[in-house]
Amino acid sequence: MGVRGLQGFVGSTCPHICTVVNFKELAEHHRSKYPGCTPTIVVDAMCCLRYWYTPDSWICGGQWREYFSALRDFVKTFTAVGIKLIFFFDGMVEQDKRDEWVKRRLKNNREISRIFHYIKSHKEQPGRNMFFIPSGLAVFTRFALKTLGQETLCSLQEADYEVASYGLQHNCLGILGEDTDYLIYDTCPYFSISELCLESLDTIMLCREKLCESLGLCVADLPLLACLLGNDIIPEGMFESFRYKCLSSYTSVKENFDKKGNIILAVSDHISKVLHLYQGEKKLEELLPLGPNKALFYKGMASYLLPGQKSPWFFQKPKNVITLDKQVISMSSDPESRQEVPMCTDPESRQEAPMCTDPESRQEVSMCTDPESRQEVPMCTDPESRQEVPMCTGPESRQEVLMWTDSESRQEIIMYTGHESKQEVPVCTDPISKQEDSMCTHPEINQKLPIATDPEFKLICTNPEIKQEDPANMGLEIKQQVTMVSDTEILKVARAHHVQAESYLVYNIMSSGEIECSNTLEDELDQALPSQAFIYRPIRQRVYSLLLENCQDVASTCPAVKEWFVYPGNPLRHPDLVRPLQMTVPGGTPSLRILWLNQEPEIQVRRLDTLLACFNLASSREELQAVESPFQALCCLLIYLFVQVDTLCLEDLHAFIAQALCLQGKSTSQLVNLQPDYINSRAVQLGSLLVRGLTTLVLVNSACGFPWKMSDFMPWNVFDGKLFHQKYLQSEKGYAVEVLLEQNRSRLTKFHNLKAVVCKACMKENRRITGRVHWGSHHAGRWGRQGSGSHRTGSGYSRSGQGQPWRDQGPGSRQYEHDQWRRY
Repeated sequence: MGVRGLQGFVGSTCPHICTVVNFKELAEHHRSKYPGCTPTIVVDAMCCLRYWYTPDSWICGGQWREYFSALRDFVKTFTAVGIKLIFFFDGMVEQDKRDEWVKRRLKNNREISRIFHYIKSHKEQPGRNMFFIPSGLAVFTRFALKTLGQETLCSLQEADYEVASYGLQHNCLGILGEDTDYLIYDTCPYFSISELCLESLDTIMLCREKLCESLGLCVADLPLLACLLGNDIIPEGMFESFRYKCLSSYTSVKENFDKKGNIILAVSDHISKVLHLYQGEKKLEELLPLGPNKALFYKGMASYLLPGQKSPWFFQKPKNVITLDKQVISMSSDPESRQEVPMCTDPESRQEAPMCTDPESRQEVSMCTDPESRQEVPMCTDPESRQEVPMCTGPESRQEVLMWTDSESRQEIIMYTGHESKQEVPVCTDPISKQEDSMCTHPEINQKLPIATDPEFKLICTNPEIKQEDPANMGLEIKQQVTMVSDTEILKVARAHHVQAESYLVYNIMSSGEIECSNTLEDELDQALPSQAFIYRPIRQRVYSLLLENCQDVASTCPAVKEWFVYPGNPLRHPDLVRPLQMTVPGGTPSLRILWLNQEPEIQVRRLDTLLACFNLASSREELQAVESPFQALCCLLIYLFVQVDTLCLEDLHAFIAQALCLQGKSTSQLVNLQPDYINSRAVQLGSLLVRGLTTLVLVNSACGFPWKMSDFMPWNVFDGKLFHQKYLQSEKGYAVEVLLEQNRSRLTKFHNLKAVVCKACMKENRRITGRVHWGSHHAGRWGRQGSGSHRTGSGYSRSGQGQPWRDQGPGSRQYEHDQWRRY
């Protein structure tokens, strides 16, 4: 993550950049400096997950009660000293970072292979050096934090940009994370989560001003340095020869520094002594070997510019920037015009600095970076319309990610990004996430505008009164945003739920039609269990049909959804193209307006019918409704699993149900002390498979308008990895049900009731769950049933047909329709 080599450089070559600080003292100083302002820390949650997950056991599917307790302690510690926390999660993977995402997922695959090899060899969990975060940790952490009353937000782009932007615009105490990109952004201070001591609240602050001092650079030079070194956008190899040329001409090579450290010093020296001489005089492509990568390089540079910021290294600007509120901000694109740009600004003073001069109006544009200081809001005057347009405003501003395309390389470039205005929509929400906070400042949180108050809202709006230059004259093209859904009101609702971290994948499907799922602990050598990516795909296909409402018409042609799902054998060169799958809902499939906006009590029944239809379990509605909370959702998931996967047996069902029932009566400390006799590789996969099923329930419940409470399928309420592992091993050895239930008679009645519901529903789908003892010799080495593969490929119309071996399901950009897997 972040800038290549910078973390090691800071730790070994320039340790003085790191300063030990205490959050309690910083908060007291902040309160004295800004009376009435609550000290706030913006948390990059994705960077913190592995540090938050403190339970010793991670291999069995997750110790969710222990994890929830650790999160509660984390929040309590900061709250006790008067510090407010704002948590940001990645809401999407940007296209320019997809290659890096794929690279990391493939690396994770290799690590998972080593993990399973170790388990099979030693029958125990590997050491912490091989630690792999449990599946679904990021998804469920959002809901855990919301349950704890914390303001939790999901980004509309890469989270680090929104974290840095939020921290700057809201005068935050700092950013807590583990990403060297936060040293590059010109934003509030950056603190390390890996160095945090929760008991004392001491940690390390990494100072970008001291970094600049060590390198002889200005803060405005850091984005250039980051791109030349390589980051998540610019591949490390792109400027490898350039860096070695800098190193060969660098006269101050430090013998006691490592090679990467000297390269960073050499590139910085080249920037300060060579490139600075021509700053504002020549374009970067005249100074650097950009070649065909010019557009990508500028995009990488621009990705570090927060709302209202400019780079002195941008010699030329696009003239038109289109925003959602029909504003057009005009910037000079005349290469002859001399723009006034500060060479370096003091990040502590946060004072106004001239940023650009319009060649016609000759009016300077200043930058306001501290919303608390009540300084002037920078304005830019469009020479055509003579209208002033804000360039850097507080949380009320309505600006969004904007793209331009280099006409030569046809590569997209982000040039300006901001936020939308607060809007509220009275929609059906999940009670787990209903929270009010007077300190809420995120542009999309707590939105409640009446529906249809903005009838002219368009995804890309322009003001017809403002004359726009022909993009061709600027060498640029304006790229308009295209979404999968045309109903803008519904899209607003989906976006609101997304930003407020109340849903999962719904907005991604509706806006871009592209989703991803990271690695799962799956054994690529085990041919008996299908990958979770395939098992739950039919559910996702029905959700696609629901969310992309045009697909509900048989005659209509529906676009495929791009799935970047990690599974064994998938090289991730292309996404799988998965088409929606029609489903049958009693009374017909309701529209999203009915499911999401209608508050009539009887609609809740239709929401539940739709959810069950996504699982193809409409025929089991009565049996499931008789099940008490929180086991209703778990039974739904188990029925689906056992119908889809032929290799699951009665012993597996006993283990799943027994652990859920026993979990209800156990304290966190009891779960901490629980130790399975040994680790079984199949039980490891089953634990991860169930947790991925719980994340799928989150998706379906969100899409259907929350017919069930989210808390019913939060893993800390229904699943514990070590407890399941213990029950699995006992069940595999043939222990009686009474032993699995720890001789508790009240659990025995519930056990038989839940088992009867699952078995009866499976029989309706021609799936008889049998014990392992009943299987014949033809199952040797494989957990399948005779006459079928390990995965049942229900098409939505019939579940009795034979499936095909799941390993034949190839990767790539093939299209999947009606679950028909074909050899790749």
